[in-house]
Amino acid sequence: MPTHLTLHDTLTRTDREVTPLDGQTLRFYCCGPTVYGPAHIGNFRTFVSQDVMRRVVEASGTPTLHVRNITDVDDKTIRDSQKAGQSLTDFTRGWTQKFHADCDALNLLRPHIEPSAVAHISQQITMIEKLIANGHAYAAADGSVYFRVSSFKDYGKLSHLEDRELRLGASEAASATDSDEYTKDSLTDFALWKARKPEDGANFWPSPWGEGRPGWHLECSAMILEYLGEDFDLHSGGVDLIFPHHENEIAQSCCSTHGHFAHHWMHVAHLMVDGGKMSKSLGNLYTLEDLAQRGYSAVEVRYVLIYGHYRAPLNFTMHSLDSARQALQKLAKVDKALAASSPSLQISESPGLFQDAWETLLKDLNVPGALGSIFGTLNKLKPAALSPEEAAATRNGLHFMLQALGIILPPVAEESTAEVPADIQALAQQRWDAKQAKDWATADTLRKQLEAAGWLIKDSKEGFTIVAK
Repeated sequence: MPTHLTLHDTLTRTDREVTPLDGQTLRFYCCGPTVYGPAHIGNFRTFVSQDVMRRVVEASGTPTLHVRNITDVDDKTIRDSQKAGQSLTDFTRGWTQKFHADCDALNLLRPHIEPSAVAHISQQITMIEKLIANGHAYAAADGSVYFRVSSFKDYGKLSHLEDRELRLGASEAASATDSDEYTKDSLTDFALWKARKPEDGANFWPSPWGEGRPGWHLECSAMILEYLGEDFDLHSGGVDLIFPHHENEIAQSCCSTHGHFAHHWMHVAHLMVDGGKMSKSLGNLYTLEDLAQRGYSAVEVRYVLIYGHYRAPLNFTMHSLDSARQALQKLAKVDKALAASSPSLQISESPGLFQDAWETLLKDLNVPGALGSIFGTLNKLKPAALSPEEAAATRNGLHFMLQALGIILPPVAEESTAEVPADIQALAQQRWDAKQAKDWATADTLRKQLEAAGWLIKDSKEGFTIVAK
């Protein structure tokens, strides 16, 4: 019977047990948000998955030290703060507060340490000085400093890319982000320090190489060294960060210290929307506020974001939010029935009847499998037939699992006995027919019309019911 979480390790491509190097506290780092606007649900898929990982580790009895950074200086924050007519500090502070509010709504545990890039400029400069002294970095004529990729023989080991692919990837990244690539010795070299440019405005800092600002990749390495040391247990982020961001982190960290950096890598797959890629041009970069305007709660959003396995792409739809609402209501109704027999709640240190679900969750954070097991157990349960002691044990075990998943149960919705007008019944039937035809856009439009008229639709496998709001 497993007692510790196992996670797939991106570096070794194997499933490995997650245990602390010091035998006491699991020390891990998560790449945080760039605070130049509201985070969207694609960002939060990664943060929610990391939150479940932390909760499961702690529920297993291992304390954690969770560090997650705030990127408050880069091209985007500088550009948009100037468009907004605000100082970089005021601009990023506002979006950081918004990010925290969204995290709280999604029931994310706050990291134990949340450092910012701007507050750690001196640590980044110190790391650059070490890299130059070690022959791993060089200053260009314009005052920029670059890491010499050819000096680190293990470059590419995380992303498992060949030299040709690394060069191609570096070329694409350069064309998208940098305008001063001609100053580098090699195409694959990346910026550690960017020389001051007129478009930076007042956003620059002094350094031994001239005024400027750190490169984006450097901040994580410097803050990891500051708070977790040369060797730490686990590093996590979205799959889009494997190359070049995490590859660059490994290179600059290992070349400036004597450590091995992260001993385990956890990466979360992309989120799709309606079967396609998220993008501003498609208008599907949903935020929590966008979904709240459509009538969905952050609790329902969290349920959808954790329901797919973290290593598989997850397709987000409005239909999935409707399904999440039904699942949460079912859990809430069972909890209410159990509470009727045993109102006191003392969350146990074991899952009880939900042991199979817990063991499933411990195997590479298999949330969909664990939820399926939970509902399988509940479907066999008859709360009214349980003794107060049995009801208490069942409810405590259920809440052990809910806490590990970070799920907060909503109030049980009251069923309405109001008579449903014929036109509402017809509209609801049209919506159902559209759903069966997989015409999600029409179904969503009709749902909004029904809600605007004061009616909610509850779907099941067999059909639907109509209730007054």
